[in-house]
Amino acid sequence: MRKTLASLTAAATIAGTLASAHAEQVGKIGVDWFGNDIKIEAVSDPKVQGVTCHLAYFDRGVIDRLQKGNWFEDPSNAAISCQQTGPIRIGDIDLGKSGEEVFRQSISLIWKKQVVKRIYDKANDTMIYLAHSQQIQDGSAKMAIATIPLFGQQVEWEKGKPQ
Repeated sequence: MRKTLASLTAAATIAGTLASAHAEQVGKIGVDWFGNDIKIEAVSDPKVQGVTCHLAYFDRGVIDRLQKGNWFEDPSNAAISCQQTGPIRIGDIDLGKSGEEVFRQSISLIWKKQVVKRIYDKANDTMIYLAHSQQIQDGSAKMAIATIPLFGQQVEWEKGKPQ
């Protein structure tokens, strides 16, 4: 029973990792003497080729963690900017109003995650990317949004453009 549960947990973790985009750190700016940094990562949408998002977030240093307590958590703040970086080819994306998770990374020891979700706004023919934190309780209202207008662009839809 334990082996089966462990196997299922490992499979779910691998599946979740494969579904999410990979981030590549492209910038790191030191903001003080305590080791606090702003990190900038490039995130390519795995189901929408030709779109790259840049996510900026605050990474607390060890000295700051020791001084202020709350050792195991980074702030929920994030900024996002997304651009067309090549020909756009849209795969099998979730077209629902709650969208689809593109990227996730932990910003605390256990529960808190930094998430990027993609939502397709069919009425305005626009891809929306939302960066926010996700946690079990005490959700944060801190978020950032970026849009990629598809109107007038040469866009290839894997399963045909939604009508």
